[in-house]
Amino acid sequence: MAATSLAMEDLDEITGWQEELYRYLHAHPELSFQEVETRALIARRLRESGYEVQEIGGGVVGVLRNGPGPTVLFRADIDALPVTEATGLEYASTVTAEDPSGATVGVMHACGHDHHIVAALGAATLLNARRDLWSGTYVALFQPAEELGSGAQAMVDDGLTEKVPHPDVCLAQHVLAAPEAGHVATSAGPVLSAGDSLRITIHGAGSHGSMPHLGVDPVVVAAAIVLRLQTIVAREIAPGDFGVVTVGSVQAGLKANIIPAEAVLLVNTRAYDLSVRETILGAIERIVKSECAAAGCPQDPEIEVTESFPLTDNDPEVTAKVTAALVERFGEERVHELGRIPASEDFSVIPDAFGVPYTYWGYGGFTADQTPVPNHNPAFAPAIQPVLRTGTEAAVAAVLAYLGTEQS
Repeated sequence: MAATSLAMEDLDEITGWQEELYRYLHAHPELSFQEVETRALIARRLRESGYEVQEIGGGVVGVLRNGPGPTVLFRADIDALPVTEATGLEYASTVTAEDPSGATVGVMHACGHDHHIVAALGAATLLNARRDLWSGTYVALFQPAEELGSGAQAMVDDGLTEKVPHPDVCLAQHVLAAPEAGHVATSAGPVLSAGDSLRITIHGAGSHGSMPHLGVDPVVVAAAIVLRLQTIVAREIAPGDFGVVTVGSVQAGLKANIIPAEAVLLVNTRAYDLSVRETILGAIERIVKSECAAAGCPQDPEIEVTESFPLTDNDPEVTAKVTAALVERFGEERVHELGRIPASEDFSVIPDAFGVPYTYWGYGGFTADQTPVPNHNPAFAPAIQPVLRTGTEAAVAAVLAYLGTEQS
């Protein structure tokens, strides 16, 4: 099946409801593992399009069987972020929630998952309407809690691999600040880094600020650890290898003349090579324990991994096939090299659970007359069009590369 067989008229027929649904979802975001209304909306539209629908691990999966042939799984993530929106859009989110400290924060689709949902639902609708174009089985998967790095695993833990047809290939995409809207970008090999977040608790001994010799100051220990952690990338990782260690938060004490009993560090790491990842994590543990021992801390530090994202490593053959389909659909001038993006994703947990290859690509969110804004920014507001249409076209083109009836 040639990827260009999907007519523009097909896309025109769904434009109206896609744009309306996008505005609604943007205005009504839901945080990770709280996507109740979003999940119900997705399930309802999938059923209306003839899919067998089930909820798995907080997500939704629709299966459409259309004769013999391969099985393709296409994944879209559905959760929002605890970010207070500052886009000025007429359909901006006014939803709020409480953070772990009890403070009120805004909730926003600051990463484009609302675009992903609507594009994936558009693709699902078109594949049902144009069954004459393909043969096989299509699995439309809508995943919760990508932002926590645990939504994909939650679906796997809830029996995903036993509850849906076994795919031959898995596909996913993400709206990004670049390339330009209307364009797509692919790459083989590692495209998104493995990422880990850690909470490190240093136990000192409290004392009066005028009597430091009677306590063990965890602030000083934390400061030593922060500085020492910077040597991991500078001195323990080969110059040609990629690695990042970030201390995003240091919390200790409430008053100037009180030496607190503990300090807490929040640390984030990134790597494209799993051996580098292990080196970084091992070095963090060694440094933290050593600095605490050197300071005479009365208790061993606690090192807790709070989030863990796998490496996204695109299969070369799948990437080549999808890229060819995208070039056929959009033309070479609109298909670019994605390259490596040091952000992280949990999509690969799903194909890894099935033991099948995958590819993950990007598509542009901002038109030439807009100033691109990075994902997770309070002002992140991709254009509605041509972004929705591009995401929908790309999804269908990639799926038809495997299920199209003219494919050999």
